[in-house]
Amino acid sequence: MTCKNHNCQCGGSAGQEFAELAPVLDQYAKVPGSLITILQKAQDIYGYLSIDAINYISERTGIKAAKIYGVATFYAQFRLQPIGKYLIMLCKGTACHVNGADMIEEAVTEHLNIKDGETTEDGVFTLNNVACLGCCSLAPVMMVKSADGDETYGNLTKDRVKAILDEIRAREA
Repeated sequence: MTCKNHNCQCGGSAGQEFAELAPVLDQYAKVPGSLITILQKAQDIYGYLSIDAINYISERTGIKAAKIYGVATFYAQFRLQPIGKYLIMLCKGTACHVNGADMIEEAVTEHLNIKDGETTEDGVFTLNNVACLGCCSLAPVMMVKSADGDETYGNLTKDRVKAILDEIRAREA
């Protein structure tokens, strides 16, 4: 059901649905130039920026939802879809590219049946190619982010990537 007050799917309870975001908006809603900070904090809380969250932020800040959406889609740091429990950030920087990042991406893609920006059907993994992880001496490299922290894996081969992914999946079983 669409909420008449918020033009979202919250069923009229956007205040309850976004209770964790309320203190952020209390602090930043009227501060000029704070939209990116608000979006970063919203994404930290919810994992991504839903259309309902964008509409709620719009209502609280007075910034048009279309402008917020434009900012969220312009910057690569923002996600508009939920991500998997494990976010695979595959470095595609120069050192990694020269040392086989495309081969590593192919291994991940074949092993998990996802492409850049996609999430496995079971919601465990999301693949995200990134410009650089700053670990050039470990090229090719990937970082796996989860609620438990970040794990960096370097000097990757196709077989090593598959073993790492299998190990992570085994933890989930």
